[in-house]
Amino acid sequence: MAATVARHQHVHLSHDYYSVQSKAVAKQYTSSETVEDDYRHKQTSRIQGVVRKKMVEKYVREAPMIRGPKFLNTLRSHTVWEHTPVKLFCTVEGYPTPILKWYKDGVIIDLSSMKYIVQDNVGIHSLEIPKCETDDTAQYTAVAANIHGQVSSQASVIVKKFREEGHSSSYAWFPYTFPMLPEIKYTKINITFLETFGSAFGTEGDTITLSATMAISPNIANLQPEAQWFRDDTRLSDSKWVKIESGRGSTKLTLPHLNKDDEGFYTLRMVTKGGDAVHSAFVSCADGPPPMPGAPGAPMDIKIHDANRDYVIVSWKPPNTTTEGPIIGYFVDRCETGTENWVQCNDSPIKICKYPVSGLFEGHSYYFRVRAINSHGVSKPSRISDPIAALDPTEFERLHAIKLGGKLDVVTYQEEVEDKKEVPGTPSKLHASETDRTYVVLSWKSAPYHGRAPVWYYIEKCLAGTAAWQRVSTQVPVRSPRYAVFDLAEGKEYLFRVLAANMYGTSEASEPTEPIQTHELRGVPSAPGQVVATRETDTSVVIQWAEPKEPNDLIGYYIDVCVKGSKDWGSANHKPHKSNKFVVQGLTTGETYSFRVQAINELGLSDESQESAPITVKAALKTPSAPYDIALLACDGKSMVLNWKRPVHSGGSPVTDYYINKRRHGEHTWREVNIPPIKERLFKVEHLTAGAVYEFMVYGGSLAGLGAPSGLSKPFHCNTWTMPEPGPPYDLTFCEIRDDSVVAEWKAPVYTGASPITGYFVDFAKKGSDEWHCSNETRAVSYCYHKVTGLEVGESYVFRVRAVNTDGAGKPSFTSDPVVAKAVEGAQEMTCTVDEESGDIVLSFESCQITESSRFVWKKFYKEITDFSKGIVIKTEGSTSKLIFKHPDKEDVGCFSVAVTNTDGVSASHEIHAEVLEKMLAKSYGIRHPVIPLKTQLAYKILERGRMRFWLQAEHISSAVTYKFFANNMELSPNNPNHAGHDVETGIIEFVLDHFTEDSEGTFTVQIEDGKARGQSSLVLIGNDFKVALADAEYQRSEYIRVKEGPHFSQFLSVHVGDDCSVTLICKVDNLKKETVLHWYKDDVEITPEGPVDLTSGVCKLPISLFSKASIGIYKATISDDRGKDQSKIEISGKVFDEIIEKLTKLAGSSAAELGIHCTATGIQLHCHMKYYTEEMKIHWLHTDSKLSHSEKVHIGGTPCMATMEIIEPTEKDKGLYQMQIIDTEKTYTRTIDLSGDAYDKAFAEFTKLKEEAYAEANRGTVLGGLPDVVTIMEKKTLSLTCTVCGDPKPQVTWFKNGAEVYPDDQYLVSLESGKFASLTIKGVSLDDSGRYTMTVQNKFGGESVDIVVSIYKHGDTIPPAKPTLTPKTIIPPKRPIEMPVSKVAAAAPAPGSSPAGAKSPVPPKGVKSPTPARSVKSPTPAKRK
Repeated sequence: MAATVARHQHVHLSHDYYSVQSKAVAKQYTSSETVEDDYRHKQTSRIQGVVRKKMVEKYVREAPMIRGPKFLNTLRSHTVWEHTPVKLFCTVEGYPTPILKWYKDGVIIDLSSMKYIVQDNVGIHSLEIPKCETDDTAQYTAVAANIHGQVSSQASVIVKKFREEGHSSSYAWFPYTFPMLPEIKYTKINITFLETFGSAFGTEGDTITLSATMAISPNIANLQPEAQWFRDDTRLSDSKWVKIESGRGSTKLTLPHLNKDDEGFYTLRMVTKGGDAVHSAFVSCADGPPPMPGAPGAPMDIKIHDANRDYVIVSWKPPNTTTEGPIIGYFVDRCETGTENWVQCNDSPIKICKYPVSGLFEGHSYYFRVRAINSHGVSKPSRISDPIAALDPTEFERLHAIKLGGKLDVVTYQEEVEDKKEVPGTPSKLHASETDRTYVVLSWKSAPYHGRAPVWYYIEKCLAGTAAWQRVSTQVPVRSPRYAVFDLAEGKEYLFRVLAANMYGTSEASEPTEPIQTHELRGVPSAPGQVVATRETDTSVVIQWAEPKEPNDLIGYYIDVCVKGSKDWGSANHKPHKSNKFVVQGLTTGETYSFRVQAINELGLSDESQESAPITVKAALKTPSAPYDIALLACDGKSMVLNWKRPVHSGGSPVTDYYINKRRHGEHTWREVNIPPIKERLFKVEHLTAGAVYEFMVYGGSLAGLGAPSGLSKPFHCNTWTMPEPGPPYDLTFCEIRDDSVVAEWKAPVYTGASPITGYFVDFAKKGSDEWHCSNETRAVSYCYHKVTGLEVGESYVFRVRAVNTDGAGKPSFTSDPVVAKAVEGAQEMTCTVDEESGDIVLSFESCQITESSRFVWKKFYKEITDFSKGIVIKTEGSTSKLIFKHPDKEDVGCFSVAVTNTDGVSASHEIHAEVLEKMLAKSYGIRHPVIPLKTQLAYKILERGRMRFWLQAEHISSAVTYKFFANNMELSPNNPNHAGHDVETGIIEFVLDHFTEDSEGTFTVQIEDGKARGQSSLVLIGNDFKVALADAEYQRSEYIRVKEGPHFSQFLSVHVGDDCSVTLICKVDNLKKETVLHWYKDDVEITPEGPVDLTSGVCKLPISLFSKASIGIYKATISDDRGKDQSKIEISGKVFDEIIEKLTKLAGSSAAELGIHCTATGIQLHCHMKYYTEEMKIHWLHTDSKLSHSEKVHIGGTPCMATMEIIEPTEKDKGLYQMQIIDTEKTYTRTIDLSGDAYDKAFAEFTKLKEEAYAEANRGTVLGGLPDVVTIMEKKTLSLTCTVCGDPKPQVTWFKNGAEVYPDDQYLVSLESGKFASLTIKGVSLDDSGRYTMTVQNKFGGESVDIVVSIYKHGDTIPPAKPTLTPKTIIPPKRPIEMPVSKVAAAAPAPGSSPAGAKSPVPPKGVKSPTPARSVKSPTPAKRK
């Protein structure tokens, strides 16, 4: 295809070109040689113009995907002479085609004025001012906009006047009018940032804006600084992902859709002609939510390499996987521009971060993206790449220009000239421009070719060491001298050669390449080396590490961070960092962190490095500020003693080193005075010249380095000091600043004068005043401190000190820095107390201010305390410090002070006077040496068996009392057979010596210690006193032996818990006979055991049935006969009782059955059978994990073999899972049951039935008593059978005789009074009335019937004996269904009491008639009689 280029109406060349090539331009019109040179230049320019146009054609397919406008070439500033033209150019692309407007100083240019010429040529825009005037000096802006956004470009035009009016330009003869710039001296523009941006932390998809405002001086409208934004080392411009806005005094960068590609250090450079101002901060972008939990983050930094006709090579960087699983591989997707159809390029995941994508269509443009895969799923896709076209990269190299008629008119491809029909030449310079594991990119140089027939190439390969050449199969003809050969074996050496071909034949093969070895898969890098963390700011730390020993094509590093003490590692960066140094931002001040690093290459991440040493985040150290106020303290004509004030700011580290420079006054060369650093701020400069004048300068140094130098000292004359008065004091400091006073401290002068120093005067003056006042004018102080009083609150003062000797006052010290007489807010005074426990004298001070580096400095007489040999201890906890005198004495009188460093002068003092110290010493001694008061001294008593009891009684002792007994300074053992003990209530302490013999003569002593109190008592047993005691002991011993020949306990009482949960007291007895008897007692009350006591086995047992809290007490067993008596006691309470319950609990828990359900009339009962139960066991009932307690709703109890829990009146809320926990010290036994569903329904139905039956039983008709079983009566008498009945509702009463109902008539009267008193009266009984009578009492809840046998005898006959036949009551069941009250359910109550079985109803005495019912009361039974 030929490209014909029309002649340009206007050729625009850059100002740089004209300024550099001005001589060549002039020669074009004076020499034919120059014309030829110009022709070549124009030829090159014309070809470049064609290339630019064809580049537009090359990417025409991308137009639908290019959204916002973009400047390919921006405006450039110009400085021109008045009345000369100037032209501004810019190139813009975008889709749809952007519309461009021109502005002058922010105001749109009026094109109708005809002053400006605006042109647009295929995206190349220009603004021309044909004749510039001075008012055209301005800032011009081109604003391009379409529907997707707008961009702008700015440039300044400066129009200068000629030096002389009417002076013509020396360059007026030039054929083209363009500026020739003289040397310009630029105005220095100072930029001060007012507001800056800090480190920003976001997540993928967020919007982050970085902005800054600044002050510009001088602020010249036409000389505004240029804002340049950089990410790491790459300059940024307006794009889809970055928006930049700049105005006068402000600039802003916005990342509208944050991505990990955007992470990095962002730098703003405000560029002026005289320099720039720079500010930087870090932007972090964390992974957004993954498509599925555990999926990796998206890859980043997608790059396209080696684009050709049918393939490209895509590379990317792997994501950090600190919190996700390792990457399995990647998928590469492509999308043709102008569509939304993404196609996956690889069928299976690839493991390395580079992939050749083949099968592209020539001339088409594509986007690419990458997704990562792990065991949990696929990540979100990466940010899409820039569009790339599949084209021959050497297409434009084949363009050349044709000169027609001596002029340059046509630019065309070389193959489009006249066809010479020849075979192309042999390619040369074949080499590999890129080598990977499975492919090699080959490049070569084509032979000169002038034919019209298309040329293509064949590529052949063979393994090194063989001659087996194979032609490489390509999907499309290879037309460019660059191609990638794929599908090679890893780690193999290959030879390649190339052949050129066209329709007329094939060339000779090129020279083979040298052996080219493909890369081998060497794996991920080795782990980075040692990681070192150092402080930077109070929110950041600098991390450095050693590079991996095996980098294996290293891409970068990921840094992980973890708070000390946790294992929760997080990512410090989400985009690989290239260097082995990184600043971790956004940390918490004061928190301690550890760090580790991973290296990355195309295959993935290395192992983690070792963790760094933990580091606490705080600001890094800085160099100190300058020392100041250099003072001359003494001079002997050949040396000077200098002093200076320490730097105001230490930079976070103590200033430990000082360096002095000197020079003679008037000279410019400084010389070092000291090489080793000076540690004190006092130094003698030697080897000086007498009479010379010197100047000095001092540097301060710390761990952070050497600080700034001090200002020059005054010129000091090296003359010997001979004045009789003292020299100046130095190091004047202040503490204990209050509203009306301040304490000044200083050091004595180096030069004392002709006589010793006798004192000091302290002068003060208000700041800015020359009126000095002496604080101690009447009397000079003899020490180097003084409290200045009488100051005005809030006023600022300066101070100086003068030393005094017999010759008068000497030179004053350097004037102090100003001191404001105002106490630190919250300042407290020091306290002095005696510790009530230890007896120490304690000076205590609580600071109102404290920092991490603060230190409490304690002084005596304002000299720091450094001697701690006398028991002085400084104890500091938090903001409180104490000076403790462990061994106080009278020498501790004095003034003590404390100062807190790194605060606003927090300090205090306290003076201990002699009389106050004496009182405190007395109190201290009393606390340290308390005495236990004794009621009686040590005494003795002879016990049975000849044992000796030593004892005494104290006024009072505690349970923590300890004591030791000694015999002749030898400690006596309290262990068996001896015994030691005490009684806290009585204060008695005793020691029983089992063997008191002739060797025991001497002194017996007891030493007692109760807390800090001590006591001692001694008893001397020697001579006659000892003999009397020994004789008495021997007598008691012999008597005991005599008596103890009788029965006794060989094993004292103990408790045994059996496997069946039985509790038994057991003891063993010995030396028994037939008459020996054993008695048991509890709390001195004799217990009679069940069954006879058998002593023949020698083992005696007392079972304690149903062991519980009621079993607590003192048990005693006695055994006796005529030979004597012995006893043994055991107390079951406290710990003994708890141990027994614990054993029972363990047995019960191990034997506990599963929970069962039992219903009662009151509720649903859960029970558990076990070997033994008592309420003292630790048994918990739980309902859905909530502990239940005994209440009206829940009854917790049990029987000796079962634990129960009853739910009274259960409801729906009582459904659920129930647990019973039996807890011992070692284990918890749990039993559960689910009381819900069918189990609950059945239990509730059973409970309802039982409740109804109980209610019916409580309210049915019943006979309370009054009826006999047998009645014997003489005929013709009146028989009255009466009883009391009850029931609710009131029952009905029916009488039967021999099974037939009795109806009332003239003889039979039936009555029921008040519903309670029922009677049957038979008038004039006869023999026919004999028989069995039955009374039935009944209501709706049931009832009962009672039988009475009536026997009639004639007058005169013998009363027949009563032979009752006991017939039990017959219970009448209730009617179903049983109706219960709705409003209130009556609790089931026991049936009313009835007469004891067999009891007869009382019979009225003779002559007393049975009560008859009132006439008005009728029986409820019908009147009909059968």
